[in-house]
Amino acid sequence: MTTAPFHLGEAPLRVADVARAATRDLAVVIPAEAWARIAAAEAVVARHAASDTPVYGLNTGLGGNLGHRVSRDAVTAFQTQIIRGRTIGVGPALPIATCRAATVCRLAELALGTTGVSTAATALLLAMVQRDVVPVLPYFGSIGASDIGQLGHLGAVMIGRGEAWFGGARMPGAQALAAAGLVALTPGLKDGLALISHGAVTSAGAALALHALDGWLDRQFVVTALSLEGYAANPAILDPRLAAARPAPGQAEAASRLRALLAGSAAPDAARNLQDALCFRLAAPVLGAARAALDAAMRNVEIEINGTTTTPIVLVDAGQILSTPNFHAPALTLALDAAAGALAHVAASGALRACKLLTARFSGLPAYLSPVGGGSTGYVSLQKTAGDLLAEIRAQAMPSGLDALGVSDMVEDVAPLTPHAVRRLGRLLPPWRYLVALEALVAAQAVDLRGTAPLGAGTAPLHAAIRAAVPPLGEDREPGADIEDVAAVLDGWAATAT
Repeated sequence: MTTAPFHLGEAPLRVADVARAATRDLAVVIPAEAWARIAAAEAVVARHAASDTPVYGLNTGLGGNLGHRVSRDAVTAFQTQIIRGRTIGVGPALPIATCRAATVCRLAELALGTTGVSTAATALLLAMVQRDVVPVLPYFGSIGASDIGQLGHLGAVMIGRGEAWFGGARMPGAQALAAAGLVALTPGLKDGLALISHGAVTSAGAALALHALDGWLDRQFVVTALSLEGYAANPAILDPRLAAARPAPGQAEAASRLRALLAGSAAPDAARNLQDALCFRLAAPVLGAARAALDAAMRNVEIEINGTTTTPIVLVDAGQILSTPNFHAPALTLALDAAAGALAHVAASGALRACKLLTARFSGLPAYLSPVGGGSTGYVSLQKTAGDLLAEIRAQAMPSGLDALGVSDMVEDVAPLTPHAVRRLGRLLPPWRYLVALEALVAAQAVDLRGTAPLGAGTAPLHAAIRAAVPPLGEDREPGADIEDVAAVLDGWAATAT
């Protein structure tokens, strides 16, 4: 864990911070100013609870039960009822890293002092994060209108119910709290709703998926540059004047990065064609669009993580508590869908580059990149693998849509289905990882057969790393194992050129 703690409520959490929180590499504290805001909001809640003013979820029922009024002497008991009745998640547990990140994201909003949560509840959740008591959160149970159905399980642990991980073991929530030296919460006036009314699970899952995909897009840049060298493609298409003539999002930056990766390469002198196949010519627009889409998605998820999405919100300065529409996050759903679609374009281009490199009439190299010829299969059968991987990627890139089922007596009749967009992003990564590795394997073989030298500043180290793990193909061997080995190389790979 890092020595410098992150001050929640003072600095915004970034996607990279959430990724660090997932692995316990981010120590968090709540500074004094934030505690003062939390206490001030708690006081506003107390004043409203002592009045006859109806406040959603404080002295009224929830959803379709809005017309029910909760008596003053039943307000705190109602908060426990809110948690227990909305512990509705089912299915396997989310990975512990996701649950840990979601807990930190939940705490981040509480530190803003806008939810009306009690200082006692906030202190307990902070202690859980610091001592690594991680609520077991289920896979299913949210349609994106806050993650109430999943965060109910977080609230359950806090009141001594549910399940949690502690010390590497999964156990009842009460046992985990006791083992960590913590005491279960008796919910305060607004604690039940404040703890579970948030999109923390979705936001954490989106942040982790985007962080991982961002790293593989970096790898895809280097692999694409290696393919350009293996194909002896014409790098004039990366001329900065071309992108400037039509400054599409990300294109100029992508072209610049590819030029840096190819710096010092023999590629300009080896170019074979005036115009290459589009999967090579369009590398900068396709990669640039994906870069822009991922950046937009990360901006959207950071808005969710650092904003107040709880309803109702406590406006301390005005002394008011108002219902909000902020739990609804269609912009995030659309941004995640766009990122998935952009990556599907990237994946398709990579698959097509591998196929072109394996086809002699396009590459000018031996058929199937086999140096022995004759009946040798070489790497041509990998085209089937590429087709399977690409089909899986395209399936996960289908838009999530906004066609949610109306719930809560049809009062809650619209939902963004953001969790489904997050799941699709997560399922997109494994096949794309293999497809990037497949292209890298084929590109390295093409470079060897063509005798390209020298390679670029960014591609030479990657080629060397691949060859340290996988020798050039001579006689036919098991190519699936080669992909596995190259994927392992790429897992630990960091691009050196930017």
